[in-house]
Amino acid sequence: MLRNLTAALLLLAALVLQVSLASRLLGVFAPDLVLLTVAALAAVRGPVPGAVIGFCGGLAYDLMPPAHHTLGQYALVLCVLGYAAGRVGEQAPLVTVVVCALLGPGLEAGFGALLGSPGVTWDVVRSAWVRGALCNLVAAPAVFWAVTALHRHGRRGGGTELVTSWRRGTA
Repeated sequence: MLRNLTAALLLLAALVLQVSLASRLLGVFAPDLVLLTVAALAAVRGPVPGAVIGFCGGLAYDLMPPAHHTLGQYALVLCVLGYAAGRVGEQAPLVTVVVCALLGPGLEAGFGALLGSPGVTWDVVRSAWVRGALCNLVAAPAVFWAVTALHRHGRRGGGTELVTSWRRGTA
């Protein structure tokens, strides 16, 4: 329960930072903090939680203003990336986050082109992919470190012992 709450709060923080600070201060050179958070959480938690975290984070990202793309586009991309990062992440979690940081912008732009988003051509996909991948690559280690540190802290928080002792009626 505490791990899920920690994951939800990390996603919420990434969404707020992405919309309020990163996109406004860095503009087109902003890393995708939501994608990096989903990849880091999925690498630590596994494939099924990674897919659920990716879907929820992507859907929230789809609904955040300014939404100028097809509803569900980021939910699909982040769900797939979350599942893949969870499958591969047990062996090398940081490498998995870096690979997701490189592939994510291309998948997002590619799905936008396939779904017919206005102004998205394959030339735009190529340029956006390179720019987005480089921005994500720079931020990936810091986001991975922060997410795993906070996730480990939430896991060691002692909340499960309190809940199990409360259920037995000893707390």
